[in-house]
Amino acid sequence: MSNMIENQTIKKIIIIILITSIWINISEVFRYFLIVMPEMKSFLHMVPNVADMNLGIFALWGIWDTVLSTLVVFSFWLMAEKFGYSKKTALWAGTFSWFWLFFMFWFASANMGLSSWSFVIIPMILSWIEMSIASYIALILFKRWR
Repeated sequence: MSNMIENQTIKKIIIIILITSIWINISEVFRYFLIVMPEMKSFLHMVPNVADMNLGIFALWGIWDTVLSTLVVFSFWLMAEKFGYSKKTALWAGTFSWFWLFFMFWFASANMGLSSWSFVIIPMILSWIEMSIASYIALILFKRWR
């Protein structure tokens, strides 16, 4: 019986990851093409082929988006199991995921001179919104399937 429950839980989590990844993919593509790509091409104009987009890079984005989705859903699930399935937990899980994935990335990028400090605040805010919404989507789906 326990093994069946674990398999059901794993299946639910995988489905929730896939559904959440739709939102994350849309958000990532929007932010990249409208905000990040033009800024990177301008800021790093001396680097050949910077911020290019081709099939190989787009495929890697699919992997990246799956990692993002997996982390935010798993973080939410772990926190929800401990603190309850609530909007507050969703916000904490989204913020936790955002900090380790996006804040650290953009902070390091600006710190190494790969982006301007004045620019990084924009993708930081948008990515925090993205992770918070993704975590909230996970909350809704977990509540529906509990």
